[in-house]
Amino acid sequence: MIKRNFIDRSKGTILALYKSLIRPHLKFCIQVWNPHLAKDIKLIEGVQRRATKLVHGIYNWKYDDRLKFLGLTRLDKRRIRSDLVETFKILNGYYNINKGLFFDLDDGGRRGHEKKLFKRFRLDTRKFVFSNRVVDN
Repeated sequence: MIKRNFIDRSKGTILALYKSLIRPHLKFCIQVWNPHLAKDIKLIEGVQRRATKLVHGIYNWKYDDRLKFLGLTRLDKRRIRSDLVETFKILNGYYNINKGLFFDLDDGGRRGHEKKLFKRFRLDTRKFVFSNRVVDN
Protein backbone atom coordinates (compact mmCIF):
# COMPACT_ATOMS: atom_id res chain seq x y z
CA MET A 1 0.00 0.00 0.00
CA ILE A 2 2.81 2.42 0.88
CA LYS A 3 4.66 1.64 -2.33
CA ARG A 4 1.58 2.30 -4.46
CA ASN A 5 0.24 5.39 -2.70
CA PHE A 6 3.26 7.47 -1.75
CA ILE A 7 5.64 9.09 -4.20
CA ASP A 8 8.09 10.49 -1.66
CA ARG A 9 10.55 7.72 -0.76
CA SER A 10 12.85 9.74 1.49
CA LYS A 11 14.21 8.28 4.71
CA GLY A 12 12.02 10.45 6.95
CA THR A 13 8.80 9.70 5.12
CA ILE A 14 9.28 5.94 4.92
CA LEU A 15 10.39 5.73 8.57
CA ALA A 16 7.35 7.70 9.72
CA LEU A 17 5.01 5.51 7.67
CA TYR A 18 6.69 2.29 8.80
CA LYS A 19 6.66 3.24 12.47
CA SER A 20 3.04 4.37 12.42
CA LEU A 21 1.41 1.88 10.04
CA ILE A 22 3.44 -1.33 9.92
CA ARG A 23 5.41 -1.80 13.13
CA PRO A 24 2.38 -1.65 15.48
CA HIS A 25 0.99 -4.70 13.69
CA LEU A 26 4.28 -6.54 14.08
CA LYS A 27 4.46 -5.70 17.79
CA PHE A 28 0.82 -6.44 18.69
CA CYS A 29 0.65 -8.81 21.71
CA ILE A 30 4.24 -9.88 21.16
CA GLN A 31 4.62 -10.95 24.81
CA VAL A 32 1.85 -13.48 24.35
CA TRP A 33 2.63 -14.63 20.83
CA ASN A 34 6.34 -14.74 20.20
CA PRO A 35 7.32 -16.83 17.18
CA HIS A 36 9.92 -19.49 17.86
CA LEU A 37 9.81 -21.39 14.59
CA ALA A 38 12.37 -20.24 12.05
CA LYS A 39 9.75 -19.98 9.29
CA ASP A 40 7.58 -17.64 11.39
CA ILE A 41 10.54 -15.46 12.40
CA LYS A 42 11.67 -15.24 8.78
CA LEU A 43 8.17 -14.32 7.64
CA ILE A 44 7.79 -11.50 10.16
CA GLU A 45 11.33 -10.21 9.62
CA GLY A 46 10.57 -10.22 5.88
CA VAL A 47 7.95 -7.52 6.42
CA GLN A 48 10.55 -5.18 7.90
CA ARG A 49 13.06 -6.22 5.25
CA ARG A 50 10.62 -5.21 2.52
CA ALA A 51 9.77 -1.94 4.20
CA THR A 52 13.43 -0.93 4.42
CA LYS A 53 13.82 -1.50 0.68
CA LEU A 54 11.29 1.27 0.01
CA VAL A 55 13.75 4.01 0.97
CA HIS A 56 15.20 5.68 -2.11
CA GLY A 57 18.86 4.89 -2.77
CA ILE A 58 19.38 1.95 -0.40
CA TYR A 59 17.41 -0.75 -2.21
CA ASN A 60 20.54 -2.76 -3.11
CA TRP A 61 22.21 -2.50 0.31
CA LYS A 62 22.45 -5.47 2.65
CA TYR A 63 19.67 -5.74 5.21
CA ASP A 64 21.87 -5.00 8.24
CA ASP A 65 23.34 -1.94 6.51
CA ARG A 66 19.84 -0.65 5.72
CA LEU A 67 18.80 -1.12 9.35
CA LYS A 68 21.86 0.73 10.60
CA PHE A 69 21.27 3.59 8.14
CA LEU A 70 17.61 3.89 9.20
CA GLY A 71 18.32 3.51 12.91
CA LEU A 72 16.21 0.37 13.29
CA THR A 73 16.93 -2.95 15.00
CA ARG A 74 16.04 -6.49 14.04
CA LEU A 75 12.63 -7.59 15.24
CA ASP A 76 14.00 -10.52 17.24
CA LYS A 77 16.15 -8.10 19.26
CA ARG A 78 13.11 -5.88 19.79
CA ARG A 79 11.09 -8.88 21.05
CA ILE A 80 13.81 -9.79 23.57
CA ARG A 81 14.00 -6.19 24.79
CA SER A 82 10.22 -6.02 25.04
CA ASP A 83 10.13 -9.23 27.11
CA LEU A 84 12.74 -7.87 29.49
CA VAL A 85 10.90 -4.55 29.89
CA GLU A 86 7.65 -6.36 30.69
CA THR A 87 9.47 -8.56 33.20
CA PHE A 88 10.92 -5.49 34.91
CA LYS A 89 7.47 -3.94 35.16
CA ILE A 90 5.92 -7.12 36.59
CA LEU A 91 8.68 -7.72 39.15
CA ASN A 92 8.83 -4.11 40.35
CA GLY A 93 5.09 -3.72 40.82
CA TYR A 94 4.22 -1.41 37.94
CA TYR A 95 1.30 -3.71 37.17
CA ASN A 96 -1.25 -4.66 39.79
CA ILE A 97 -0.93 -8.43 39.23
CA ASN A 98 0.38 -11.41 41.13
CA LYS A 99 4.02 -12.07 40.22
CA GLY A 100 3.55 -15.75 40.96
CA LEU A 101 1.31 -16.08 37.93
CA PHE A 102 4.29 -15.48 35.67
CA PHE A 103 7.44 -16.42 37.56
CA ASP A 104 8.73 -18.80 40.19
CA LEU A 105 10.56 -16.44 42.50
CA ASP A 106 13.21 -17.18 45.10
CA ASP A 107 11.55 -17.64 48.49
CA GLY A 108 14.51 -16.21 50.36
CA GLY A 109 16.01 -19.58 51.31
CA ARG A 110 18.79 -19.32 48.74
CA ARG A 111 21.69 -16.97 48.27
CA GLY A 112 21.23 -13.81 46.30
CA HIS A 113 18.23 -11.57 45.97
CA GLU A 114 14.49 -12.14 45.99
CA LYS A 115 14.02 -11.48 42.28
CA LYS A 116 15.81 -14.57 40.99
CA LEU A 117 13.74 -16.26 38.32
CA PHE A 118 13.40 -19.99 37.79
CA LYS A 119 11.92 -21.99 34.95
CA ARG A 120 8.42 -23.16 35.58
CA PHE A 121 7.74 -25.47 32.63
CA ARG A 122 9.98 -28.03 31.01
CA LEU A 123 7.51 -29.63 28.64
CA ASP A 124 7.72 -28.86 24.96
CA THR A 125 4.18 -27.51 24.90
CA ARG A 126 5.01 -24.67 27.31
CA LYS A 127 8.72 -24.27 26.54
CA PHE A 128 8.29 -20.97 24.71
CA VAL A 129 5.93 -19.27 27.17
CA PHE A 130 6.73 -15.69 28.23
CA SER A 131 8.21 -16.61 31.61
CA ASN A 132 10.50 -19.32 30.20
CA ARG A 133 11.70 -17.07 27.36
CA VAL A 134 12.67 -14.39 29.86
CA VAL A 135 14.58 -16.78 32.12
CA ASP A 136 16.53 -18.07 29.11
CA ASN A 137 17.50 -14.52 28.08
